[in-house]
Amino acid sequence: MTDRIAFMANSRKDRSRRNEPGRHRPSYGRLALVTAVAALAATLPLNSGALAATALPAVQPRAETPALHDDTAGGDADADDPAIWRNPADPGRSLVVATAKQGGLRVYDLDAREVQSVAAPAAPGPDDAPGRFNNVDLVHGLRLSSGRADLAVTSDRGSDRLRVYRIDRDRAGGPLTDVTDPAAAPVFSSSQEEINEQRTAYGLATWTDPSTGRSYALVSRRERTSIALVELTAKSGGKVGYRKVRTLDLPAEFRLPNGTSWSPCGEPGELPQVEGMVVDPAGGTLYAGQEDVGIWRLRADLTGKPQLVDKVREYGVPGTYDPSTEECSAGADPGYGGKHLKADVEGLTLLRQGRGDGYLLASSQGDNTFAAYDRELSDGNEYEGGFRVGAASAALDGSEECDGAAVLGEPLGDRYPHGLLVVQDGHDAPGDPERPSTNFKFVDLDDVLDAVDD
Repeated sequence: MTDRIAFMANSRKDRSRRNEPGRHRPSYGRLALVTAVAALAATLPLNSGALAATALPAVQPRAETPALHDDTAGGDADADDPAIWRNPADPGRSLVVATAKQGGLRVYDLDAREVQSVAAPAAPGPDDAPGRFNNVDLVHGLRLSSGRADLAVTSDRGSDRLRVYRIDRDRAGGPLTDVTDPAAAPVFSSSQEEINEQRTAYGLATWTDPSTGRSYALVSRRERTSIALVELTAKSGGKVGYRKVRTLDLPAEFRLPNGTSWSPCGEPGELPQVEGMVVDPAGGTLYAGQEDVGIWRLRADLTGKPQLVDKVREYGVPGTYDPSTEECSAGADPGYGGKHLKADVEGLTLLRQGRGDGYLLASSQGDNTFAAYDRELSDGNEYEGGFRVGAASAALDGSEECDGAAVLGEPLGDRYPHGLLVVQDGHDAPGDPERPSTNFKFVDLDDVLDAVDD
């Protein structure tokens, strides 16, 4: 019964279908049911995966951003993915740029205070999808017609495009300025009708090839296994465009050791998508989280053969989709999954340290933990440990069902002298139980390293 409840809860945790054309919006009653299911599961015997999760050390956040609310009153804002921009002239005045889906972008200072809100583009027509910012990453020093600039690049899954913002810390109107080429084309779709189906630009990671100096975005496609390599290009007037170089499709079906084939359970027509991605610039290695499968390692130029670094625990577990409940029922576990990730795998981010050291961090969304893998390829990205982000006080909670994460191992002034981890919290508390609330937690990097080294 424990596995059945966990499978049901996991199938609801992604709120990605809210406010989308042709999609059912979960009622608050259903949200309350999820809470009740989770409470019931807590009274049942823990399986080995749950025991492992509760045994992991906890770190506490130092600060949190204001809550975002995914309802009409809150501007349909839903926290998702952060990026940390370091101010080289004054590291203590660095910024966190974060996506809020239909709520656009938010910019925070190191005290987690909002300094700018950027709206997502309006829908082009009354029956069209509005802008919806999903993931964000940074490009440093891109040469534009107006000079070199640091950029925030975000995937606008509502319009199937990339949006590009120049970062100027002390600009009077706020640090971000939209420099997207107005002629930028959809990444995957061929028409507005196809865009409205929302199989569009989803996950995103940036990469600058040191051998050529060219900068790229790696962009995944919602409800598909595709990843596109997109080159960022300078246009006149300081604008930034892009062109698609190539695409790669990860597997959607997997051969199991018992000779059978398996695909993750999902709605009819959906394939196991990728969202969390990050590039290690040393050697140009892309890590991509296929949510219900595991973490892939592949070349950032999308050539060569991808390798599966780790699998989710549910890998190989058969599931049956019930359209009346929009849920998957799990069958017997054949035991082919991994030990450290509970679906979905989300929020990949890379901690770079000296001499090639560091960690690949991944959000194990299904059990509210984070897994740390050795950055070095010579060690096969072996698992190094894990941690949870727990509550610091009654007023400052931890992170649950984390979507996005970003880490930076460089000094950020007096607040974070050794670096910072920012994680999304899918259930901000305390708050109004009748409103969906999300935000971002700021965690001192020293606390994370202590936890991983335990």
